[in-house]
Amino acid sequence: MYDVVLLTLGSERDAPGGGCGSGGACCGGASEAAPEKTDERCETPRVPVLACADALTARGARVETVTARSDAEVDEVLARLDGPPRPDGLSWPDPDSKTRLVVATASDAQLRAVVRRLVRRYAPPPSRRPADLAGNRTVPDLPPIGVLPLDPARSGTQRDLAAQFGLPRDPAAVAAAVLDGAVRRLDLLRNDGGSVTLDGALLGAADDDGRPLHWRGRVEVDDAVLSDGEDPILACAVGNAGGYATLDQLPLLTAPDPTDGLVEVAVAVPVVTRSLGRKKIRFEVRRARGRAVAVIPRDEKVPFLDDGVEGELSRKRSWWTEPGAWAVFTG
Repeated sequence: MYDVVLLTLGSERDAPGGGCGSGGACCGGASEAAPEKTDERCETPRVPVLACADALTARGARVETVTARSDAEVDEVLARLDGPPRPDGLSWPDPDSKTRLVVATASDAQLRAVVRRLVRRYAPPPSRRPADLAGNRTVPDLPPIGVLPLDPARSGTQRDLAAQFGLPRDPAAVAAAVLDGAVRRLDLLRNDGGSVTLDGALLGAADDDGRPLHWRGRVEVDDAVLSDGEDPILACAVGNAGGYATLDQLPLLTAPDPTDGLVEVAVAVPVVTRSLGRKKIRFEVRRARGRAVAVIPRDEKVPFLDDGVEGELSRKRSWWTEPGAWAVFTG
């Protein structure tokens, strides 16, 4: 039978050193890279966690509930997924592990925080790249994760990753998926800022009245140039999944697929036309798919959301696809 760790990310007020506000793991903050912030509340209801633990225990699993309030405490949990020592000394996940991980999530940012720590643990440095690592990857197959949404009653309105992937939301169904369900491998976006993206990123912002603020930057997808830096950009969507497929009913991404090994990128720019002497503005959406995307802002700071985490882009940022790098337990 399995040992199951039910991991909850702790609250801001309980976190050592300020927790979320200091970029800790609890809200998906990025302590190793450019500052990120989120307005997501970190407080996590205990009822779904206890219900899932009871369901797992009833099936004979040995269950431990852990509340992690820092990256270090998350890392202590993830170390239980390590495989046997390797001759090259690298930390590597155990593909036959009898320990399974369930992450209780109040937001996609919290799920990303855990996957980010998995990448930090298992990605070998370039100078020690092993021969058994796939040529199109910088990380091995990460251990699958059970996802326990902490808002199971809102499944009809949520567009979080659990909803997008059709994962179970009821605690008992999550427990069954972890013990009996299949594993679905999903693409992961890494970026040169040191973070990861599970769903996608949206670059751009609006003023206090909701009017879009245009920005300029060069956007390249492999060899395709979507903007040369001269266009006033309304928004740029970088999609692994479909969370940022539309913006105020404007279709951006057409068919983002987190299993196709590609990132879909869309840039929306205003186009001025004249008809019968009247000026009209429409939005042109330029799209491309590829293995990598680079955004080079010309403006001083470009606001963005990345898996729901806010940030500001002031220098070149590149995302690239790691096909099938992470995985979830499905029903």
